[in-house]
Amino acid sequence: MRNTVTESAEQPASSDSATTTTDAPVTRAEYCAIAVADAFAGDGEFIASAFGTIPAIGVRLARLTVAPDLLLTDGEARFVSGSWQIGADPHATEGVVVEGWSPFRTIFDLVWHGKRHVMMIPTQIDGHGNTNISAIGDYARPKVQLVGVRGAPGNSVCHPTSYWVPNHSARVFVPAVDMVSGVGTDNARAAGPAASAYHALRRVVTNLAVLDFGGPDGAMRLLSLHPGVTLEQFRAATGCDVHVEGEVPATREPSAEELRLIREVIDPRSLRDREIPG
Repeated sequence: MRNTVTESAEQPASSDSATTTTDAPVTRAEYCAIAVADAFAGDGEFIASAFGTIPAIGVRLARLTVAPDLLLTDGEARFVSGSWQIGADPHATEGVVVEGWSPFRTIFDLVWHGKRHVMMIPTQIDGHGNTNISAIGDYARPKVQLVGVRGAPGNSVCHPTSYWVPNHSARVFVPAVDMVSGVGTDNARAAGPAASAYHALRRVVTNLAVLDFGGPDGAMRLLSLHPGVTLEQFRAATGCDVHVEGEVPATREPSAEELRLIREVIDPRSLRDREIPG
């Protein structure tokens, strides 16, 4: 197993720095980053593709803690080890080493082979994980044209797929998506082995909660609520059915070391708070 933790990540903070960075209250953005890291826990040598600031923080935290063999890119065509700040040039960061070359054409090999875990941002998602990033409204005459299906169909049927929703609302969590871009558990099952054999929806992390698809027949299930969020607030902001089992726990507290890594190593400029204020 290769060592992906750089010296800068391993060095303990000074006592003054520790008081400043790890004793401050945990923010909502940090709970979200912890939940993202947990979504990648135990992944082996998978390429981690994460869209959004919080997911980018989460996958770097995962590699420094619960998933040391994750493969991260420099945003272009090279796999790199080590850790670097969000928004910084990895090649200008001490300890970051180029480990491999990954030109654009190889991404398809990784997708088809299943050696990738992607976290995408859906415009709409329903209670079985079907997602829409293509168009809002009737497909023949949509009200809003979005980005198209992009890689969502292949991602969702070929390798692990998770979702990040920075603004949890009934406009995102809908009874039925206007167009299926990413395949949900019901549609994968109905399509047969070609779609279901490697279909693996892992987690949905939002600014309110953490969900998976462990409900009946692959239904979306509520795993935890972030501290300060009530079940009533969650239900009011959710326009699709979500399976709830008993008393819902709070999203886990980060450790002092996880907070240090987020606040000092990965995101010292607190860009996370721009995506999730408060």
